[in-house]
Amino acid sequence: MINPKTKFIFITGGVVSSLGKGLASASLAAVLQGHGFKVRLRKLDPYLNVNPGIMSPYQHGEVFITDDGTKADLDLGHYERFSGVSATKFDSITTGKIYQRVIDKEKRGEYNGATIQVIPHVTNEIKDFIISNLDDEDFVLCEIGGTVGDIEGQPYLEAIRQVAYDLGRNRVMFIHLTLLPFIPTAGELKTKPTQHSVKKLQEYGIQPDMLLCRSQIKIPENEKRKLALFCNVREENVIAALDVSNIYQVPLAYSNEGMDRAVCRYFNIDNDKPADLSKWQKIVETIKTPEGQICVGVVGKYTELLEAYKSLHEAIKHGAIANHYQVKIKWIDAKSLDTQNLSAYFKDVNAIIVPSGAGVEGNNGKLAAIRYARENNIVFLGICLGMQLAVIEYARNVLDIKDADSAEFNNNCTPFVKINDTKKTRIGAHLCCLDNESKICQIYNSSEIEERHYHKYEINSDYEKLLKKAGMVVSGKSPDGKLFEAIELKNHPWFIGVQFHPELKSKPFAPHPLFVSLIKAAIDNSRLM
Repeated sequence: MINPKTKFIFITGGVVSSLGKGLASASLAAVLQGHGFKVRLRKLDPYLNVNPGIMSPYQHGEVFITDDGTKADLDLGHYERFSGVSATKFDSITTGKIYQRVIDKEKRGEYNGATIQVIPHVTNEIKDFIISNLDDEDFVLCEIGGTVGDIEGQPYLEAIRQVAYDLGRNRVMFIHLTLLPFIPTAGELKTKPTQHSVKKLQEYGIQPDMLLCRSQIKIPENEKRKLALFCNVREENVIAALDVSNIYQVPLAYSNEGMDRAVCRYFNIDNDKPADLSKWQKIVETIKTPEGQICVGVVGKYTELLEAYKSLHEAIKHGAIANHYQVKIKWIDAKSLDTQNLSAYFKDVNAIIVPSGAGVEGNNGKLAAIRYARENNIVFLGICLGMQLAVIEYARNVLDIKDADSAEFNNNCTPFVKINDTKKTRIGAHLCCLDNESKICQIYNSSEIEERHYHKYEINSDYEKLLKKAGMVVSGKSPDGKLFEAIELKNHPWFIGVQFHPELKSKPFAPHPLFVSLIKAAIDNSRLM
């Protein structure tokens, strides 16, 4: 049974894509938390892919991994970073998964031979996803991917219309995020695209209760009145979503615009006290008044689309905020890195990060960057494949094993990296035990941690003694001691590799300790340069 107190807010988008529905949903959740409400965020993606984990980062950005091993859209990262609520497999769905469930039920005979149709079978499956596996949440915020008018999104709009019908409009609110384009030559904001988008939404039987209007400039009152009148929305529910200098200002901006008060008013919730957004105010103030600036170079494969490294980008910023510093991130394409002229790339860099990435492409550039960081005492962090390449680089250039490589890329090599014994991908949260004498243990201030993984290949434990003798120590292992979780160099200021993905658990108000330590070491490094 669904909790009768739980309210549902559905966030749709119109006019154009990429307006930031995920950020809008996450920011509204943060503001509602500031009033003491318990929230849950969910993403409904209309694309037909069943598994986001095999989608190209060039097309769709990073794959976000949850504690329970769900491979999900990057918006779940926004949700976690802003709300602090860990997402689960019950918070992400795609059309591919929906249709797969329907087909599986049909095969099991659960429909008693009925003709399978979008309505009611597909829409019922979507509705079940929306209202199931909840606890005692005050608000469930559901973001509908895509743009109103997309053919693949129609079943979702019908499903949320039915949810409002089933539960009653007093428990369901529709928020529509749109764009008000500014025409410089006319000096005007144009409301017509939003009007058309709302009319398209109304065609599906949905009347938005709030308009969240992206705009470069302040929205004049007469334009708000026009939008309210022609879109059948109360004027105080036309909320400006103005461009801000950093995303962590958005919860503050929404609250200043009265969005939280409008939501409470819609649901007849008495809440006269302003939201407690002090942690967001502190974050924004720290960003505005840094004590200095350092530069972190990220040598990656997917730098053409920075959304592919969204969690890493934010985690680096979180580490800088914790140190009251500003960070400039220098994105370096590993595929085109001139390995003969590395100093030109890294002369202004205080730390180097080599993140994960599938396939062999760009690995030579990453290996060169790792060697440069090692030999020049530059702060270094290798993540997942970045850690594996750090071991391979060390084996080739310090142990002089020239054919050292990963069995993932080369079957005829000395395999310092090999597939794990189960031949299954290790995904989701796993326990790691840290060496009490290691730097990484000091950073975490704990000998046991839990971090998220997404990989099938592991460091070959047969070479541990050889690596240790040469100065590279295995500083973290799985509880049974068979799988290597972290490595570091003894004679280096800060050189760490981790098999897991620390960036996935970092939040602006709870920065990940590895990134806090990395930025601090980079600051110290900058003072020596």
